[in-house]
This record gives sequence, structure tokens and C-alpha cells, in this order.
Amino acid sequence: MTIFKEKVDEEFLTVAETKDILAELERERAADEDREMRYELARAIEHVNRFAVLDAEESLEFVDELLELEKVDEPTAYKIANLRPQDRDELRAIYAQERFTLSGDELDAILEVVAKYV
Repeated sequence: MTIFKEKVDEEFLTVAETKDILAELERERAADEDREMRYELARAIEHVNRFAVLDAEESLEFVDELLELEKVDEPTAYKIANLRPQDRDELRAIYAQERFTLSGDELDAILEVVAKYV
């Protein structure tokens, strides 16, 4: 027997947005004494608390600024905002699956935006 799960919806989130969502979920769970927090949820909360350096509003401004650049689509903007690459090599790794390569100037333009939010 095979069980398939249907993808109902998909939405990109920054780590900061995810932190807000998980914090609310954690508050709800804490209010219900009978509900135990699952291991995966606890690990996810630990992860976002460790890696979210911006607040949700700033992270969305970061994504919007990246989307203004020619070679940055929505999924890539969220990856860049979440990973905050520090140099050309780290940025190239994000683009490794693309069918095109970025010029040095294009890489530097993206890294200039990243530098504003690090």
C-alpha cells in the first residue's frame, strides 16, 4: 500500500517569518498543559531562534530588494535572505542548479544588498 500526500499550497518564508509562526505555535502549546511539544517542533524552534538575525519585516524588505535585481527570482531571493552568503563562492553555490551563470558584477550587486542586512 502506498500513501501519497498532496501538496495543497506552497509559500516561501524567511527564517524570521518562520520564527514568528513557530513562536505563536509554541505559545499555544504551552497554554495547553496536556499537549506535549513534539521533538521536531522543538528542534525547529531551536533552529529559527539560532539563525533568525532579522525581524520578519526586515527580512521581507531584504527579499523585496533582492527581487528588484534582474537575475533574482522569488525562490532564490528567499534562499539568499535565509542563507546570507558572504562572498561570491557562497552566492554561486545558491545558483549552482541554474542553467546560467552570473557575471562578477551581478554577483557583486547581490552581495551589496546582502551586506545591508548582515
